[in-house]
Amino acid sequence: MIAIGCDHGGLTLKNTVLDHLRERGEEVKDFGVTTPDAVDYPDIAKPVAEAVASGECRCGILICGTGIGMSMAANKVRGVRAAVCAEHFSARFTRLHNDANVLCLGARVIGPGLALELVDLFLDTPFEGGRHAARVAKIAAIEAAQTPPADR
Repeated sequence: MIAIGCDHGGLTLKNTVLDHLRERGEEVKDFGVTTPDAVDYPDIAKPVAEAVASGECRCGILICGTGIGMSMAANKVRGVRAAVCAEHFSARFTRLHNDANVLCLGARVIGPGLALELVDLFLDTPFEGGRHAARVAKIAAIEAAQTPPADR
């Protein structure tokens, strides 16, 4: 299952991506939004990222105006490796070398045709493993070493 979510800036592109995923035969869990009313992107990024981190969903797609805010918020969830991609090379290599599990897209940066190509590249490219697995493990080790902030 693929988790997907957007803020108000990504709604139109999210709907295009949703249709495309369903045409591919993918099972999708939509975390919203469904209206153009303004929302805060962390409120969408968090449940999508948690669904990926928990294993409920195999990967996620987040869409906002630039993709940057969604990626920053999603990467705060332990176990998530979210990447903003706006061209083919990054969409392919974030899977091959980084084992990214959340693709972030900017609806104000790329058009729908390119977005669908990036989604396909992201979903169809396997993690290469090998020397890259050790690097991904180092990312996880950095994450694991972080001390949670004290209660305030």
